[in-house]
Amino acid sequence: MGAVFFYHLTDSPLEVTLPMLIGKARGAGWRILVRGREQALLKRLDDVLWQGPEDQFHPHGMGGGPHDADQPVLLGDAPSEGFACLMSVGGAHVHAAEVSALERTCILFDGHDGAALETARAQWKALTDAGCAAQYWAQEGGRWTKKAEKQAAP
Repeated sequence: MGAVFFYHLTDSPLEVTLPMLIGKARGAGWRILVRGREQALLKRLDDVLWQGPEDQFHPHGMGGGPHDADQPVLLGDAPSEGFACLMSVGGAHVHAAEVSALERTCILFDGHDGAALETARAQWKALTDAGCAAQYWAQEGGRWTKKAEKQAAP
């Protein structure tokens, strides 16, 4: 049974944090779905991943292509089957059944955006009420600190 990790972005933007988390997930050998609702956001993240430092490059593709099943990292609004890790950006939906089926689910949200904070709070409540294990991580002085944890319901 997996867990959902909430990342409250305050010091580092999504364009910095997402590649770092993808690197950690790929290091664990996981196939990753980066789920977003807005195509413009996913395209921006695609550009960031292509333009990053060569030693931190993560092979990836945009969803909807003929080779989606071959991508180690896929950006799109796709089902999570076949992935070990789901990273939700831009308030994209996450279901409790996905959290349970995956190794890790990450919800990244902009700490300077009131609507994003409200969406993340609603996701925390819905997922923990459904019995999912959850951790809440925030940035303090450039470092990530675990601020809250809720164990999975038996």
